[in-house]
Amino acid sequence: MMVLKYERNNSGKTTNAMRIALSLERHGVKYLFGQSNPPTVTLACEDIGIEQIGYRQENAGTYMAQAYAMCTNSIPVVTAQHGPAATLLVAGLAEALKASYPIVALVEEVSRNDEEKNAFQEIDHLELFKGVSKWIKRIPTEARIEDYIDMAFKTAGSGRPGPTVLLLPKDIITDSNEYPINERRTQSYGTFPLDRTIADTSKVELAAEWLSQAENPFIYAGGGVISSNAMDELRAIQEEFSIPVATTTMGKGAVDERHPLTIGPIGYYMGKRGVSTHLKPMVQQADVILLVGNRTNQNGTDSWSLLPENAKYIHIDIDPIEIGRNYESLRLAGDAKLTLQSLKIQLQNRSVEKRASKRAAIEQQIQQSRKKHQQDMQSIVTQTTGKIKVERFLYEVEKSLTDDHIVVADASISSVWNANYLTATKMRKFIFPRGLAGLGWGLPMAMGAKLANQHKKVFCLVGDGGFGHVWSELETCKRLGIQVVVAVINNGILGYQKYAESVMFGRYTNICDFSFVDHTKVAEACGITGIRVEKIEEIAPAIEKAFSSNESVVIDLVSDDHNIPPVGVMDSLQTNA
Repeated sequence: MMVLKYERNNSGKTTNAMRIALSLERHGVKYLFGQSNPPTVTLACEDIGIEQIGYRQENAGTYMAQAYAMCTNSIPVVTAQHGPAATLLVAGLAEALKASYPIVALVEEVSRNDEEKNAFQEIDHLELFKGVSKWIKRIPTEARIEDYIDMAFKTAGSGRPGPTVLLLPKDIITDSNEYPINERRTQSYGTFPLDRTIADTSKVELAAEWLSQAENPFIYAGGGVISSNAMDELRAIQEEFSIPVATTTMGKGAVDERHPLTIGPIGYYMGKRGVSTHLKPMVQQADVILLVGNRTNQNGTDSWSLLPENAKYIHIDIDPIEIGRNYESLRLAGDAKLTLQSLKIQLQNRSVEKRASKRAAIEQQIQQSRKKHQQDMQSIVTQTTGKIKVERFLYEVEKSLTDDHIVVADASISSVWNANYLTATKMRKFIFPRGLAGLGWGLPMAMGAKLANQHKKVFCLVGDGGFGHVWSELETCKRLGIQVVVAVINNGILGYQKYAESVMFGRYTNICDFSFVDHTKVAEACGITGIRVEKIEEIAPAIEKAFSSNESVVIDLVSDDHNIPPVGVMDSLQTNA
């Protein structure tokens, strides 16, 4: 039997599959998130050292890829076969598009001569991916391979980052003939932001004037601060000019939440026992608000009711369409990092006496809020008996997190818990799937984060509903040696759905309750350590064991099924416990 082997050569010619692999190598690609297909490309990549991270299902592969991008600012590659495998990329690409993270999807396509003949698993990929990608093209001829690979990366990483899809016709990628490599293509486009732009200087000057003269300004930082790597610039403005900073969920980590001028995460979860609940008046009394990399979406603005109508708004964003989408703003269209650098210079050219004179009062208000929150939480964090509440569990997790830990959440209530009850310190990294906020992202995102930072520890919180979508990827963790700690909130319900329906309709649909699953057995079936926690006194030992392990661990947290998160509309369901 012939063994297909791809090798580098110095002839200036090679197969089309190897040309694709060499192009990916030029763009810094280290991994393919894939499941064999297209096999010629995967094998060629393997032969030059690009490793396949073989997922169990395509959707999980895209989730891994996005988290990898979030942790490295490099553009990941996900691969899939045509037809049903391609359709399973849609959810992950949609999340990446809304969250503004780049992915290049290489999708096998039927041979060009077989188009529109009902070839096996033929589907119109151009229509399929139209709503979930920035760009979708098919390589038209072998002569353009390097051109189209480059276009896919440039488009993904430029402007507002997002996913691109490149279709690879089967007859091109399986052709065993050798063709000239386009050696004019030498640049690498594998990182983002690819091209940083800066806002109009005259508008930056006006923004600095508004902020320096405002009575009660604050900065509301979104995920764009993180993706632009503008944390240092934001923190410098916070400290030097005494301006308090709040964050969205995806912006968590942009500033240190122990800083005396950090408001914390705000939005729809400022209900009972929310970490920033007592600072709602500060937010609503603001007269100037600087939005940075912030989509002003429904959850981040509590259905557009949280931010004051009469405030002046300044909006920094790489996407001009986002500026003023929901709040008419002074438009600072540009990269967050460069524009904040420019803003800092302009603020330095102005008097900061007003800001400095108000600092003590602002710090006192924030400190009082934190003390009130601690009082709100006292009965829970000191609880020693009864059903386990997630806040009580995270209180113990917090003690074991390092300042450079990577903390991941699934969507829905898991994101609310992590945003409110784990602290952003120094450069601790937080990952949330809040572009579209679908269930099932948690574990795969934790895996992608670990691949990106193999020297760092990764903790992931998921619900039992979302975990059920992707627990097959535990086998991937075992097979590839990907080490993460996953805590599963095992309460036998679709929590957010059940609580929201109860508030809105006074009843809930039957899927909101489901059978209890012993997730330790699922983990053990995959060769992963499982730890079941049923009592409060078992929490700390379980965390210690999990965090000290050199392999992946699943903590099965049997918890209270009436554990209401601090979402304002759910306050009526809260008890005093």
